[in-house]
Amino acid sequence: MKKIQRILIANRGEIALRIIRTVRDMNIEAIAVYEKPDSDAYFHRFADRVIQIGIEPNRGYLDIERIIQAAVNTGSDAIHPGYGFLSE
Repeated sequence: MKKIQRILIANRGEIALRIIRTVRDMNIEAIAVYEKPDSDAYFHRFADRVIQIGIEPNRGYLDIERIIQAAVNTGSDAIHPGYGFLSE
């Protein structure tokens, strides 16, 4: 099994921040996604990279194809859905 070295976090806010902190403690690169209204969100400061996935509130976080494409484009080994959005 391949070791996860880079993970895309498909959530925002406090949930994303908690996941980012955890994966960085595990020496895994954290890729955060955002939509335009969240472009200056606090959790971005802690991610290794950030990538925009949409311009409308909440649409990008629910667009599975867009999330998968972002993971492919960033070379992510895994996607963490967080809480709500894709996880439900």
